[in-house]
Amino acid sequence: MTTDAGQYDDQGEVPLAGYAALASVLATGVGAYALVARSRGVRLPERLPPWDVVLLGVATYKTSRLLTRDKVTSFVRAPFTRRTGHGEANEVLDEPRGTGVRRAVGDLLCCPFCTSAWAATALMCSYTASPRLTRMVCGGLGAVTVADWLQYAWTWTQRTAGQ
Repeated sequence: MTTDAGQYDDQGEVPLAGYAALASVLATGVGAYALVARSRGVRLPERLPPWDVVLLGVATYKTSRLLTRDKVTSFVRAPFTRRTGHGEANEVLDEPRGTGVRRAVGDLLCCPFCTSAWAATALMCSYTASPRLTRMVCGGLGAVTVADWLQYAWTWTQRTAGQ
């Protein structure tokens, strides 16, 4: 099946202009941050220790899950998504709605993988300006991640023991 040369997908539903707008917002935000940080004398760290990469990675993971799947953060997603179901534990599943930028934001807020790029960018900007504070925040998000995995392990052991 061939598609129109100007059409990206078969249904014509991919909001490319909305995605471009979101990418522009991210790039503009990082650029503005870099200019302000430089004008205030913020210097990039000489190196990024492996432990900080792990800590930032775990915090990025948890932040993206909180934004895209947590029931309590539904108010953030609601203008751009609609609830379609429930996932594991207390997570919810949403799907994007609308067209254009609204749809693009909905796509972003439904995808933990997509949102993680934004979360990592925010955490890295924070890390350059205030590494100690960022480590503290990331440590808290890391602790929640460990607690989640322990909750899953406990549930699994309860189910296994009951069989």
